[in-house]
Amino acid sequence: MLITHIKLKNWKNFQELDIPLRDVTYILGANAAGKSNLLDALRFLRDVSKPKGGGLESAVADRGGMSKVRCLHARRHPEVVIEVTLAESPDGPVAWRYKLAFKSEGRNSQRPVVSQEEVWKNGDRDPFLTRPNNKDDKDPAQLRQTHLEQIQANAKFRDLVDFFESFSYLNLVPQLLKFSEQIGGRQITDDPFGQGFLERLAKTTEKTRDSRLKKINAALKMAVPHFEELRFKPDVMGRPHLEARYAHHRPNAGWQSEEQFSDGTLRLLGLLWSMLEVQSLLMLEEPEISLNDEIVKQIPLMLQRLLRGRKTSRQVLVSTHSDALLSNLGLDGRGVVLLEMTAQGTRGRPLSATELSTLDTGLTIAEVVLPMTRPAAASQLGLWEP
Repeated sequence: MLITHIKLKNWKNFQELDIPLRDVTYILGANAAGKSNLLDALRFLRDVSKPKGGGLESAVADRGGMSKVRCLHARRHPEVVIEVTLAESPDGPVAWRYKLAFKSEGRNSQRPVVSQEEVWKNGDRDPFLTRPNNKDDKDPAQLRQTHLEQIQANAKFRDLVDFFESFSYLNLVPQLLKFSEQIGGRQITDDPFGQGFLERLAKTTEKTRDSRLKKINAALKMAVPHFEELRFKPDVMGRPHLEARYAHHRPNAGWQSEEQFSDGTLRLLGLLWSMLEVQSLLMLEEPEISLNDEIVKQIPLMLQRLLRGRKTSRQVLVSTHSDALLSNLGLDGRGVVLLEMTAQGTRGRPLSATELSTLDTGLTIAEVVLPMTRPAAASQLGLWEP
């Protein structure tokens, strides 16, 4: 399944958002426009749906509480709303629609409670689940949980729950991976930033892990000068490590472990692993960071190959500032979402008919759309005196 539409109300810096999504969607906008916050709305649905350590209250708490989740512009409207529409293909008929609205419990409590939860199937006009219902009226404490997180309550839409739970997100921070043992501390659940990336590899079955690393090895040989071989090898204490060998004037030169890898090598390795691992929706946060432009230019082609010929539908959402990534001719302009900052919060929109026709003349998204995301006064930074 794919998410073909998302609506947000009072979510972080979005007072209102209503946008379509494609199988590959590029999310563009200035710094602080809300690219990460848009992706986080989908991560929120995943976190609510998790059978272990998930749920509405936990998902809100992990984001700093209701005051951090609710849009600052929404002083008169206490509800936060996330609504998604799903189909088997970008232009296919509606398979599911799910809506979750929640707000603070009140009475000096910031604990979140469900104010509305609805589920539709196959484009039906009326939802088959509507909350609050009679049971909620009799026991209001039930509204502290969504039906997504209750196995006994979501049997009729378990496929939808499993889909949300399968979402993947990556924004690997190389330093967290290189120095994870020294940093220590609490590791974020599902660890999108790479601190537990090696443990993630260790938990993968040996056959699957070896197959993926073999494919990644072939890609790294093309992208990293003098790279020869990659291997997974636990140390004497059983801690997982990656090791790489490079071409060297000494034929028996030793292996290097991950703390010696370049930031770009680690970012590319994480990107490749996530592309091989994803089974449904993959969210990539600025995948161009630390990578050479010639590698970045290939990312859209890699994503096309990822989606091609799969038995199950996959979807990729990419937030980016990269001229190199968006300079590919032939990128589908229908798969671009532009976030625009206003005095009342961020608004999002697909490209207009005029902008799409401009792309048809042979110009790229980097030429047509990316200039709209640049700060108007950025050129004045060169005049700043420390």
